[in-house]
Amino acid sequence: QVQLVESGGGLVQSGGSLRLSCAASGGTFGSYSMGWFRQAPGKEREFVTAISWNGGSTSYADSDSVQGRFTISRDNAKNTVYLQMNSLKPEDTAVYYCAATFAGPRLRTRVGEYVYWGQGTQVTVSS
Repeated sequence: QVQLVESGGGLVQSGGSLRLSCAASGGTFGSYSMGWFRQAPGKEREFVTAISWNGGSTSYADSDSVQGRFTISRDNAKNTVYLQMNSLKPEDTAVYYCAATFAGPRLRTRVGEYVYWGQGTQVTVSS
């Protein structure tokens, strides 16, 4: 059983930056691919980005909404995955969730493909 705890959310002005962290415990962190998802009020949870077990591969949502602004990384020695978010926009406002799934040949981008989830951290971007 893996426990995931996100931190780093908060209120930021448009154009600002935040770095989210997700600390994992209870499992072999290096065995898992990690992902970040977000859910805005009234909307479905959506994929943001994912990273392979060793950090060698990353994937970002297909839309222009996050590419070039968000960066995922991980530190297996600290059992932590990060999401650096720059040039934040009001439409980035959501609860951000960290998720883990067993490492495989490809990065997973769908909610149902992830096994473990954190409780989420709120990110609010004011205009």
